[in-house]
Amino acid sequence: MGKNRDLILILSLVIVGMFIPFLGSMIINYGLNLVKIGSTFGYFLLIFAIELGAVYLYFTISNRVANKNIEKYKKK
Repeated sequence: MGKNRDLILILSLVIVGMFIPFLGSMIINYGLNLVKIGSTFGYFLLIFAIELGAVYLYFTISNRVANKNIEKYKKK
């Protein structure tokens, strides 16, 4: 449980850290047009969620493979 909570904490910090510069750049490019900023940010979140899902999947798969290798060496 601790590993998942750490991963969620790190990923949430990344999202918050990316939000501020992204929002600033959208305001500079589009002014205060909230519809364009909202739709652009929505697409950004969708693409970023897919990326985070891939990272989580990689983390889970590599953890399982490492645990299997550790179990092989423990039996010897």
